[in-house]
Amino acid sequence: MATDLSTVRNIGIMAHIDAGKTTVTERILYFSGITYKIGEVHDGTAVMDFMEEEQQRGITITSAATKCPWNGFDINLIDTPGHVDFTAEVERSLRVLDGAVAVFDASEGVQAQSETVWRQGQKYDLPCLCFINKMDKIGADFEMAVDSIRDKLLANPVPVQIPIGAEADFIGLVDLLTMKAVYFKQEKTAASFHEEAIPDELKDAAEQCRGAMIEAAAEYDESLMEAYISDEAISNEVIISGLRKGTLAGELNPVLVGSALKNIGVRKLMDAVPMYLPSPLERPAALGHKNGDTDKPVDVVCDPKKPFIGLAFKITSDKHGDLYFVRVYQGTLKSGSRVLNSNRDRKENITRIFQMHANSRQILEEAHAGDIVAVVGLKETLTGDTLCDTKNNVALESITFPETVISMSIEPRSAADRVKLGEALAVLRREDPTFGCNFDAETGQTIISGMGELHLEVLEHKLVRDLGVDVRVGKPRVAYREAITKKAAQESKFVRQTGGRGQFGHVVIEIEPMLDESGYYVRENEFENKIVGGVIPKEYIPSIESGVKEGLASGALSGYPVVGAKVTLIDGSHHAVDSSEIAFEQAAVMAVQEILVKAGPVLLEPVMRVQIVVPEPNYGAVQGQLVAKRGEIGDTRMHGNMRVLDAKVPLAEMFGYSSQIRSATGGRGSFSMEPLNYEKVPEQISEKILLGY
Repeated sequence: MATDLSTVRNIGIMAHIDAGKTTVTERILYFSGITYKIGEVHDGTAVMDFMEEEQQRGITITSAATKCPWNGFDINLIDTPGHVDFTAEVERSLRVLDGAVAVFDASEGVQAQSETVWRQGQKYDLPCLCFINKMDKIGADFEMAVDSIRDKLLANPVPVQIPIGAEADFIGLVDLLTMKAVYFKQEKTAASFHEEAIPDELKDAAEQCRGAMIEAAAEYDESLMEAYISDEAISNEVIISGLRKGTLAGELNPVLVGSALKNIGVRKLMDAVPMYLPSPLERPAALGHKNGDTDKPVDVVCDPKKPFIGLAFKITSDKHGDLYFVRVYQGTLKSGSRVLNSNRDRKENITRIFQMHANSRQILEEAHAGDIVAVVGLKETLTGDTLCDTKNNVALESITFPETVISMSIEPRSAADRVKLGEALAVLRREDPTFGCNFDAETGQTIISGMGELHLEVLEHKLVRDLGVDVRVGKPRVAYREAITKKAAQESKFVRQTGGRGQFGHVVIEIEPMLDESGYYVRENEFENKIVGGVIPKEYIPSIESGVKEGLASGALSGYPVVGAKVTLIDGSHHAVDSSEIAFEQAAVMAVQEILVKAGPVLLEPVMRVQIVVPEPNYGAVQGQLVAKRGEIGDTRMHGNMRVLDAKVPLAEMFGYSSQIRSATGGRGSFSMEPLNYEKVPEQISEKILLGY
């Protein structure tokens, strides 16, 4: 492992589906000498898409990690999925990285999922490079792509290269630092390149873009600003320093250009990663809490000599035992050592440490601060748990994941499969934090839930193919929620008197709806304790809160969980002998069940943000489809000879839409969608849902 942390880069490749992330990654592996043959997504030979499901579909489903050397630097690289159904993979990968490369399709610019992954990166303040890929594609437009980054992502893209030609005429790029034209020659294995003078027709554009680049960099470097104002000669080192400072501050995004499929521009991108993105030493200290106490914040610094602290961010099941991916934030982790899981207060053993390369591995004796490794031996650790030195109990902030929006029933085909199903579901739950399952006592069915139709399909195939459980599946169903529309109050007593000691719990609660700034119900519920004077002893308050959560989980209309409700405990009483935690918990459950009926319950449904690209002649037919699906079209715009629609549509109406749009557009239309929010279901449709139609 590298001991000089200044030469380490932990980066992720992120983008909209089909923008070319995995193709970029495969070229990085080839040019860095990790692989000796370029893998191709369209051939099913991509190293990083090693799952059978990924190779068949030609998409990335699980984030794959690898390490590659480049010009004296060690780059830990994670290729993340682009499909919204696997957003958890992106979320947990970005949580442990220090920088990112956002890949954009030169003919599309910023697309729907591009915005999602960009927001995820911003949540963790990740410095980010932009790579405009597919410049050889029909409709490629570099300026449009850069403008879309500026307008849609509200970012500050600064081109450090401009393309020479576009579409079939794309043959190279102009490096604005060296002011040289770089031409690429296609060969059997890759592409060689050579530098020449900038062609006359591009000189003015190159000078203008270089001036804009220097002006942007000068904002972050005083010596560069002085030289720029004084019109003095400026060295490339000073320009790079200014660009780097702006990038690390999250206020600049250097833009590079190329075509990964044609091997153009990837080596220049690899040069830019250590040039502009931070080492683990240059990232702010991670926030931890001593003994899990939020009142005792601790700075977790990237120092291999301090006590060990790491975050388990991913778990994959393996025939030799579960593999736990760990980012080491502080200290040194040694093979054969004992660590503390501070989230569960359990001591765990690290039997082996591996450096991962997609699905192959190399044994290590130890891992240092700044490293991303896989370990085996852990038993009770889950995604987002902190591992630390047994004598230094510190918990890092965990990873939050979105709620599931879709579910379906599964049943084992035989008694033998029934036994295996429980174990298999436990494996899936450990691996995937956005997978949910529960048993429906009324129907006797097991209900699994996920982020979309494709997610559920992949989970089903994994159960059958990888885990050997033969199951029957039902149709996908929407994960509805309930909400309240008005404020209400309720008093409830739980009294049981038998021969011996009785049970007594008495609570008075208020409930009110909580909406965000846009008028939508917030996703979480709140509980507030306003008891004064000790009318209910403090030791019973957690039981009351637990009862409130239990009551909200089952709703008032048809058993769907309630969201966006604030419950306040305002009064009550206790009995010196008969009161107990169970009594107050039951009183709270009863109070919530009664108050929900009085608070105007309504049904909510998940609404999706949908982006559709269709040929102009088919626009009318697709628009009619959307209106029939209760969709609202927010914006339409022309992009070449295609029309792009931004809309919001209830998830319940989007089942099977792939085949519908194909038939409406002769196979030329495409769409992408992601969860937007929960909205009230129209009354006539709500009645049908509740009646089970």
